[in-house]
Amino acid sequence: MKPPKIPRSVLVMIHTPDMQFLLLKRVCKNEFDCDFWQSVTGSLDFEDELPSVAARRELFEETGLRAEDYIFRDLAQTTEYEIVPEWRYRYAAGVTHNTEYQFALCVPETTVTVRLAQTEHTEVQWLLAREAAD
Repeated sequence: MKPPKIPRSVLVMIHTPDMQFLLLKRVCKNEFDCDFWQSVTGSLDFEDELPSVAARRELFEETGLRAEDYIFRDLAQTTEYEIVPEWRYRYAAGVTHNTEYQFALCVPETTVTVRLAQTEHTEVQWLLAREAAD
């Protein structure tokens, strides 16, 4: 049995200098994942893992991009949100909220080679900031 997920995660927004953002389409594993687009995300693997280390790891695992090859920034922002009830079984009993640490990666253009983790994502798209936010 897998240990419970740690209720701390990272978000890495990949963008170009002209503010086009990369979104990844999630693999459809259940009704909540289907047709869901997102930035790079992931949970910390262990309690004392630094969010910046987790962000670099998730970035590479999900896209094949390495933070050290581009401009990688810790945005020094966090968001606390309620965990969707249908996903709470992944966490320890009584855990209802997650803290997400935010990072950004600036790549020079939308033609960077993105290698998707086939178990997590199926497609990529680049959108202008306003479209990506929607």
